[in-house]
Amino acid sequence: MTTHTIGTVGLELTELQHILDSGAPIGLAPDAVKAVKRSHAYLADRLKKSDAPIYGVNTGFGSLYDKSIAKKDLMQLQKNLVMSHACGSGDPVPMEIVRAMLILKVQNMAFGHSAVAPATVQRLIDMYNADVLPVVYERGSLGASGDLAPLAHLSLPLLGLGEVVVAGKRMPSAQALKKLGWKPLELGPKEGLALLNGTQFMNAYASLLTLKATRLAQLADVIAAVSLDGYDGRLEPFHASVHAVRPHPGQAVVAARMRDLMKGSAIAKQKKSHVQDPYSFRCIPQVHGASRDAIAYVEGVVERELESVTDNPTVFDDEDLVVSAGNFHGQPLALALDFLAIATAEIGSISERRTYKLIGGQRGLPAFLVAEPGLNSGFMIPQYTSASLVSANKQRCMPNSVDTIDSSNGQEDHVSMGAAAAIKTWSVVQDVERILAIELFTAAQALEFRRPLRSSNKVESFVSAFRERVPFVKVDTVMHDHMEAALAFVREVPVL
Repeated sequence: MTTHTIGTVGLELTELQHILDSGAPIGLAPDAVKAVKRSHAYLADRLKKSDAPIYGVNTGFGSLYDKSIAKKDLMQLQKNLVMSHACGSGDPVPMEIVRAMLILKVQNMAFGHSAVAPATVQRLIDMYNADVLPVVYERGSLGASGDLAPLAHLSLPLLGLGEVVVAGKRMPSAQALKKLGWKPLELGPKEGLALLNGTQFMNAYASLLTLKATRLAQLADVIAAVSLDGYDGRLEPFHASVHAVRPHPGQAVVAARMRDLMKGSAIAKQKKSHVQDPYSFRCIPQVHGASRDAIAYVEGVVERELESVTDNPTVFDDEDLVVSAGNFHGQPLALALDFLAIATAEIGSISERRTYKLIGGQRGLPAFLVAEPGLNSGFMIPQYTSASLVSANKQRCMPNSVDTIDSSNGQEDHVSMGAAAAIKTWSVVQDVERILAIELFTAAQALEFRRPLRSSNKVESFVSAFRERVPFVKVDTVMHDHMEAALAFVREVPVL
């Protein structure tokens, strides 16, 4: 298998997705090897020549920045930092997030502004390639000096501390290292700080969420097309001229997709007794499109963060500078993640409204989409579930980025709460996936009551694939099982 090399120009989202999906090993490109060696050698030489204070290298951390550290204690200082900051709490984060964190931490160091030893970067690479995944906890980061607590847990296994997951089994890091024949590392000056400062927790979430939200936005159009014919909706709201006079890019894209998806539908072409549709059908381009534009903005923020050095201090060996600044602050990601949560939640919100309309016994459809409503409750309660998920998402969408709290005795007096935004947005996106699955489950059922008329070839092909997993519901049955099958389909189906 070809090794994916990480260089000094940063990753793109598509590259990150390819690495994670392919299972390919990673390694440093030659330019990154040189940059890491050069930065590490520069700081070592500078410390030999001068005792001048450098934050976090020969001083304490946070509000202890004015405490000088003796040369003999510099290595212990870095070990102490990792141990003392490993204060995560709550549930472990998903393993796919941990994998992304490892890649992003390697990338951050590959730029050559962190002054870490090549062996430290290589150990992170070895952990990723061997699928030795640190146990990292959800809670503990304020998104201030980056993601201190989560990144401390990511780093503990380098020292033979903490826990890891190997082949699905959780074990002490010391045990895993012994099995692999790896010795714990001894961290040199600044290395603990370089490992802990940075936005890799937030940005791992943001990267995977952006990829997932983009896919769900595309899938929402297809599912909405199924609903549109299931509801016997009209095509006029998708006419190109309508969207030319309100030129939001996402709106135009969605309208064009709806026209393409509905092309050739006999159901759409039949004469309608109603002159217009509810907003959840008529305004699909405006609502889905606005969310697409928001997701595109977030993608731009995430892409820039993937090209960024976010630890501290930043080493510029070519300028003979070590600068303590604030690139670790998570505000760009915090704002973007809050925006992503709102944009994705709205896709779920309008989806649930379409589900609600489909079960209402309107436009020739039986109440709750069963032949004998009363004896059968049919699709009554899947909509309840969808409504509960939408309601939970509304509550989650209070922006985390407007919050802040003092820490480190007031030295860190404005924090981003980007990590909290990441965790809540993960829940939002997961639940929107469920909401869309319920809409598809319902819409496919409604479409059957339009027979013998057919929808478009694209819609019929999509529904046919769905029917291989989820049957038409004739009488009441355990709906949960069908809903889970619908969710699995939504997670796996290629997007048209």
